[in-house]
Amino acid sequence: MQIKEALRTAAQMLSWVENPQKEAALLLCAHLHVERTWLLLHDADSLKDAEGYFALIKRRHAREPLEYITGTASFYSRTFLVDEGVLVPRPETELLVDVVAGLLKKDETPRILEVGVGSGIISVMLAVLFPRATFVATDISSKALANAQKNAHLFGVASRIEFVQTSYFEGVEGAFDVLVSNPPYITREEILDAHVLKEPHGALFGGEKGDEMLKVLLEKASCAPIKHVACEMGWDQKASMEETLNTLGAQEINFYQDLAGLDRGFSATLKEKTCTR
Repeated sequence: MQIKEALRTAAQMLSWVENPQKEAALLLCAHLHVERTWLLLHDADSLKDAEGYFALIKRRHAREPLEYITGTASFYSRTFLVDEGVLVPRPETELLVDVVAGLLKKDETPRILEVGVGSGIISVMLAVLFPRATFVATDISSKALANAQKNAHLFGVASRIEFVQTSYFEGVEGAFDVLVSNPPYITREEILDAHVLKEPHGALFGGEKGDEMLKVLLEKASCAPIKHVACEMGWDQKASMEETLNTLGAQEINFYQDLAGLDRGFSATLKEKTCTR
């Protein structure tokens, strides 16, 4: 079977995805360990180990996330490692990185706290953008922390990121310039695609209304020495988050939208206060 014939058959098997031809090509690149341009130059070549390639196609046909099959995801024009059992990076989270970068402005040595580090894309990308920044990155999942550590080593920033397995940021000490988080914020009633449901539910669902964990996070942050917060949220949670932030006395509250025009996140400056724990 020629490569072009294999790609045609694979695309037919993946007709349910948004771009079958692209995914068929990405999986073949992962199988052959080549770039996509190589496929164009060798499309008439005979495909070696066609059985192995179509085994990958069958996994995708069974709704396994593409990133779990290839072991990688593109984020901020870089390639990150993604392990099975860890939340798959989304393009809209790149906007959250931009928001944090805007908050830091000319701060050359910021200290950043990330809650729910997942695969590590946010902290690692910010570490690349801010070479003198230091980080504490938390997660309750040992799988996520292991994945994040691999990405930190891949990009040469591991020495500046302390990884901590904990809930929210319990046990983490010290002051931070920014708390950044892309926490679970989906309501349990929302109907998700089958491939999304194969991702860890603990990283997807935020509670009955979806915003419960965000509210807890903000309340905890307001009682800690943290200057700014920047979080991703659900498209329908702006009113809820605005009310919570106002109740906590936050200032400079700004919401941002994703490329689809949906409310996707916010940043705010926290008011220093002493809380009884």
